[in-house]
Amino acid sequence: MTAELSAQPGETQPEPVPAPASLTPAQAFDALYAFCAPALVRQAYLLTGRRELARESVERAFQLAWQRWPEVAVDRDPAGWVRAMTYEYALSPWHRFRPRYRHPEPPAADPSDRALMAVLLNLPPSQRRSLLLYDGLGLDLPETAAETEASTPTTANRLLNARAAIAARLPDLSDPAALHDRLVSLASHERLRAPQPPAVRSGSERRARFWTRAAIAFTVALIGTTALTVRTAPTHYEPPVAPGAEIQGVPARVGQGALSEAEVALRKKLRSSMGNGPEKVVPLAR
Repeated sequence: MTAELSAQPGETQPEPVPAPASLTPAQAFDALYAFCAPALVRQAYLLTGRRELARESVERAFQLAWQRWPEVAVDRDPAGWVRAMTYEYALSPWHRFRPRYRHPEPPAADPSDRALMAVLLNLPPSQRRSLLLYDGLGLDLPETAAETEASTPTTANRLLNARAAIAARLPDLSDPAALHDRLVSLASHERLRAPQPPAVRSGSERRARFWTRAAIAFTVALIGTTALTVRTAPTHYEPPVAPGAEIQGVPARVGQGALSEAEVALRKKLRSSMGNGPEKVVPLAR
């Protein structure tokens, strides 16, 4: 990959020069970044239609590559590893919830570029990715299927549907060669820049330190919570309070009935006696 999206049809894509054994990890990373980043930014732009998101996708992919550099350095295809991470981040559905990406960016100046970009963005993400890998970069069908983690028949159907959708809107792009040339032209017309490798490496190290500190803080909080629970938890068994039992043999409460004759006579006597005076406290002689 050079400044273009990929090599022209019939040409072999340039391979990265094997790094000498004397290169440090930072130098090897910078060489991979200089080889892949410019083309990856343009590919991410074709996937998203957003310039800033394309730049961010490439930066995050290389930050992850630097964090896993011992693994990426010995990978069979380091450029393919970074490309897969770039595509995954660029096509993440969570970007739609970010405030900075809720509003569309200014469209391309050329009307034909705007038409092609509109058709690309209307494709499902899986079809868009397969089309870019196969018709844009020139990967063969098994490689495209492997990178998109799909079967070969599924990838072929995605390519056919994507080509049919583009040909229905833009008949002059029904030829795969013409489609490849237009994809390269569309990506090359935009002024897309990738950050410098030292900035990417320092950003990756800052993110790694942040998540390390966050993990340590979470672990300390978890240990403190566990210690507090052990400290305040009861140390012996406390049987639960038995539920209340019904008391037997207590007579039921009944309402007051009618007065007997003696009670009526006593009530009349009390009412007819004087309400005050010493007679109230002096007992009557019988």
